[in-house]
Amino acid sequence: MKKILSASTATVAMAFALSSSAMAEEWYPYPVEVWTPPFDMESPRSKADYEPLDEASQKWNLCVSFPHMKDAYWLGVNYGITEEAKRLGVKATVTDAGGYTNLNTQISQIEDCVSAGGDAVIIGAIAYDGLNSLVAEISEDGIPVIDVINGMSSDKLSAKSLVSFGEMGAKAGEFLADLHPAGGESAKVAWFPGPAGAGWVEAGNAGFLGAVEGSAIEMVETKYGDTGKEAQARLVEDTLQTYPDLDYIVGTAVTAEAAIPILRSRGLTDKVKVVSYYYAPGVDRGIARGQILAAPTDSTVIQGRIAVDQAVRILEGEDYLKHVGPKLYVVTQENYDEFDPTSTLAPDGFRPVFSVE
Repeated sequence: MKKILSASTATVAMAFALSSSAMAEEWYPYPVEVWTPPFDMESPRSKADYEPLDEASQKWNLCVSFPHMKDAYWLGVNYGITEEAKRLGVKATVTDAGGYTNLNTQISQIEDCVSAGGDAVIIGAIAYDGLNSLVAEISEDGIPVIDVINGMSSDKLSAKSLVSFGEMGAKAGEFLADLHPAGGESAKVAWFPGPAGAGWVEAGNAGFLGAVEGSAIEMVETKYGDTGKEAQARLVEDTLQTYPDLDYIVGTAVTAEAAIPILRSRGLTDKVKVVSYYYAPGVDRGIARGQILAAPTDSTVIQGRIAVDQAVRILEGEDYLKHVGPKLYVVTQENYDEFDPTSTLAPDGFRPVFSVE
């Protein structure tokens, strides 16, 4: 039976109320937002319930390209994409470029996969503009290209499965601004948005800075860097050395995870608080243990699943949403017990899958 994408009045409570067992068996319908017109994050959004196809009509071959697999955030995307490929009955070849400095590697990996017979391409892009020529070449050959998670500026894309990282940054900023409103107690913040030049980082940075503007937040440092744990730990160490009176460390999930043992070793756990602007297993544990104050979740697993369904719908000539992303929710220490992490995190013990046959 053909699934449809139906309008909905879905609320935050729906995503929090889904049980882990139910999500594992059937992840849909899922509350999403749809941008119309597509490919413009400033476009008006409408709410919908996302429902994928029951199965593919044939065993399509999907090429999936990730910037890296260094952290559990992308492990969640990997889980969502490969599990949905299995559920729909399609093949997937997953590649890992090794980091945000390896744009040429990502381009070569995508070219090789397409040359080997890829029917559609799903890209978690290293650079916002850097893949545009490749996307144009692939689309000219009639191969759909789906933009997942990070964002690309190409107008030749077939669809986007992603959220506004500007809004993710803004939600983290709003959380702090609510704690330190204008005229209230001031707080010194160091901000670690991620690797410079990545589309999601630039958007997150603008959103965060915009949200804290006019509040009692004092931005004392912004440090860009790769999202490897060692790289972020070095940045945190350097910042604490420079600003011994710091109040908050805010940044990537890797930053937040790296900060916890560093603050503990320096005896600063009670003084310097931590906020992440996206979700990962270490952030989940940190919130549960009272070590991280809050983080918005973009339902990473669901974004991956939707990207696969979009690709299959396009290949089979089915109706599809061109620009869609899960509704954002901020998880805090106060609402943590209501949050179901299966929309966002790979299961414990899950290892990266690079091929689905």
